[in-house]
Amino acid sequence: MKPQRVLVSGASIAGPSLAYWLSRQGMDVTVVERAPAFRDGGQTIDVRGAGREVVQRMGLEELIRANTTEEKGIAFVDRNNRTKAFLGVKAFDGDGPIAELEILRGELARLLIQHSENRVKYRFGDSIAAVEDDGAQVLVRFEQGGEQIYDLVIVAEGIGSTTRNQVFGSEVHRRPLNLYTAYFTVPRQRSDGQVMRWYSVPGGRCVCLRPDNLGTTRAFLSFQQAPCGYEKLAQAEQKSLLKQMFADAGWETPRVLAALEETTDLYMEAVGQVKMPRWSRGASHWWGTRLIVLRRSAGWVQAWACAAPMCWPVSWGVMPITLRHLRLMKKSCGLTLRRRKACPALPPRLASPHSRLGIALGHAVLRMATAPGLKTLFGKILSPKADALVLPDYTNSR
Repeated sequence: MKPQRVLVSGASIAGPSLAYWLSRQGMDVTVVERAPAFRDGGQTIDVRGAGREVVQRMGLEELIRANTTEEKGIAFVDRNNRTKAFLGVKAFDGDGPIAELEILRGELARLLIQHSENRVKYRFGDSIAAVEDDGAQVLVRFEQGGEQIYDLVIVAEGIGSTTRNQVFGSEVHRRPLNLYTAYFTVPRQRSDGQVMRWYSVPGGRCVCLRPDNLGTTRAFLSFQQAPCGYEKLAQAEQKSLLKQMFADAGWETPRVLAALEETTDLYMEAVGQVKMPRWSRGASHWWGTRLIVLRRSAGWVQAWACAAPMCWPVSWGVMPITLRHLRLMKKSCGLTLRRRKACPALPPRLASPHSRLGIALGHAVLRMATAPGLKTLFGKILSPKADALVLPDYTNSR
């Protein structure tokens, strides 16, 4: 039987992961990515829990270990760089905010692409312009011209996915969390060390510096504000905005803002949650589904949850996605069905208090977090729920 032809849109984490698993089943997989070439920017991703199980099954754990940032923990510092609270990598038995395996997003994406490119076709500098589903196949027209027929199209793009909006239209609802974040790389200094430093600034702002394994340092700026289009501004305008927003912040912020002027890898986004009433389009049931939507940064766990039910012999001619697989996808994904509980808006305010008193109280709470009586409670709060997912090995039960 002719191999199933699959198109995956997005070449960050989930896209290449899913492409790898589908190609292992003999499917003809193409990944299309809007960026003209592989993008190696981004912040740190932790590898643990269910995600670590997936990379082990892919044979990537040792490669990831060899490319980790070797981050040792988080120091919450004051204006004079004095540590007010510290959470080490071993805190909460290794299930705290910092994992043993921390790797840059770009480094992980590079490993995933290299691991799959001998069996997957990558098409950079292009994107989906239109899709037409006739119930049996999907016709895809590309922005750079040309069209192709696919048996399955999977959207593995970010929160601002244009393809998702195109396919699902008014069904896509975006809930803002009233938080802006900006990421970029700055020159490394001796003070950076191997510990992430988190500096809270009154007014719901924070400045963070994180070590990487490339001889530089990753900077992170965030501030609480309702969405107002900052993420759509030209990069020069975003830089001007950030310099104005953090001009009075103190600590090492002047150094960060000076580096911001020269950086070429600034990425700014409005943090939010996408909510949808369904995960696919193209069929009235989950057998024979032709269009599926994933969240790009949900990564390998979600890719496994989506690919696993497709790991039956291709000659069966169907791609069954059962309710059990959907539950795995929903647990591992930032996209939620409307009936599911929304992401709470409180954590951003707790992470970046608006007053000096709030900052001091936050530091006091963090100092107590590893105390015997509170350790279990804080471990549950700080560790993502998706880390606890148990992933069945469907490939052994064809």
